[in-house]
Formats: sequence, C-alpha cells, structure tokens
Amino acid sequence: MTLDRRVKIAPSILAADFSKLGAEAKAVEAAGADWLHLDIMDGHFVPNISFGPAVVAALRGQVNLFFDVHLMIAPVDRYIADFAKAGANRLTVHIESGPHVYRTLQAVKDAGCQAGITLNPATPAAAIKNVLDEVDLVQVMTVNPGFGGQTLIEGQMEKIREIRAMIGDRPIHLEVDGGVGAANAGTLIKAGADVLVAGSSIFAGGASTYAANITALRNAAQAG
Repeated sequence: MTLDRRVKIAPSILAADFSKLGAEAKAVEAAGADWLHLDIMDGHFVPNISFGPAVVAALRGQVNLFFDVHLMIAPVDRYIADFAKAGANRLTVHIESGPHVYRTLQAVKDAGCQAGITLNPATPAAAIKNVLDEVDLVQVMTVNPGFGGQTLIEGQMEKIREIRAMIGDRPIHLEVDGGVGAANAGTLIKAGADVLVAGSSIFAGGASTYAANITALRNAAQAG
C-alpha cells in the first residue's frame, strides 16, 4: 500500500476558543486544514484535563475533517471503544501508557480506527521498534505533553530522523506535535516528518487569520 506523503497540517483544537469549539473547527476546515487534532488529557498521565468522548462526538457533527485523536490517558484500553464511537478516525496511544501496548493497538483496530503510537521526549525511538508493523502513524512529542504553547525541544530532531529511518518504506505517517510553527516547519519536514500538529501558531489571531496561518505553515513545510 502506498501512502500520500504530501504535507498534512493538523490544527490542535486544544489551542482554540473553547467557548465556540464547533465554530473553531469549521473555521480551520474552511481555512484549509487537512486533519483536526484532538488532544485528550486525563490529569493523571499528563498534568492537565481537556475533554472526553462527548466533545469529540459533538465536533464530529460539525466538520468532515479526519479526526486525529491523541489519547494522553492511562489506563487507556477502557476508553478506546468510546472514542471510536464518538467519531475518531485514528486513535494514537502512548508507548508509555501501559505494559501491553501491542494489545492496546489491536483494540484500536478492532474498534474500527487507524492506530497510532507516540513517544514522550525522554523515550528513545527504539521503544516503538517492535510495534511499528501494527501502526498507521508514529507521533513524536517535541514538547512534554500536557500544555499548549511550549517551545519545541530541539534535541527531538535526531529522534525524528531516527524514526524516519526505522519506518523505511512502510506506509506509516510520521507526525510531530509540540512547538510547531512556520519557523521550524521546513526543518521538521527535512528531518522526515510529513504531518505537522500546530496549535498556537494556527489559532493565534482569531478565525480571520487561520487561512493565512495554515498557508504560511504549509509553505514553510513544503520549502523544507
């Protein structure tokens, strides 16, 4: 199976105005987003709480974007079916979220979703080697998860390059999440990423700026 490796821009709804999430999702869809990235945080696995399946379901009724759902929760298995039913297209789980990640990834696929695996900044690339053939996407966290608006940890660039080499010709997307903006998009693409999650750099300025922000990010990425 071949994979469309053209750059994908996935706005993180975590950075949107929560008083009007439906309108914000529609605005980034109209502005040219490829996917919508939804960060699920439980206040336990990461030090923040965001939202659950009910919000995902509400947003699913507002837009036609691919829902790229990042589960920063532990334990995670008990919630997989709920997020699948809510409309997730892909569920990405952390390699650090539990001792039986292979089983978790199988549960994601059994629920009808694509499966993704992600790594915290301190986790080495080698940690995901044995599950690569079970996933559709690898996500590299380039900030410590839990809060938006952080600065990208430059030391993660080598991990991105290492994982790109590990993926080889497998049909797997390589996504970067954390501190992504026009200033570093080209470097991230050069390192091997093909999906960029961006929050503050897209949602800053309000809906009237979203198209320009997405275009600037895409142009910078394609230049890389």
